Amino acid sequence: MRGKPTRRLLQPERCPGATGFDRIAALSDAEMADAVARDPDAAPLDIDWSRAEVTVTPRKVPVSIRLDADVLGYFKHQGAGYQSPINAVLRSYVRARTAREG
Repeated sequence: MRGKPTRRLLQPERCPGATGFDRIAALSDAEMADAVARDPDAAPLDIDWSRAEVTVTPRKVPVSIRLDADVLGYFKHQGAGYQSPINAVLRSYVRARTAREG
């Protein structure tokens, strides 16, 4: 490839932005706490993680399955990755049946 040589840009040259890091660094802890308290997007999240579970999904196996056209159409209409929601519905069915038969 000949022609104009490749030139690397330094970070400030690439994104001059107006973040104002110097202004932020100059804030006292009290000023920072006040700014956070006034920011509606900084509200604490009340999420209880005590019952969270780590799950490892099993390896998926490629299969050929016949589905009703309207059912497949519904999932495809949801957008890319339509096979994962179909799998989730089937997994939910299996869990419900297993719990009932248990």
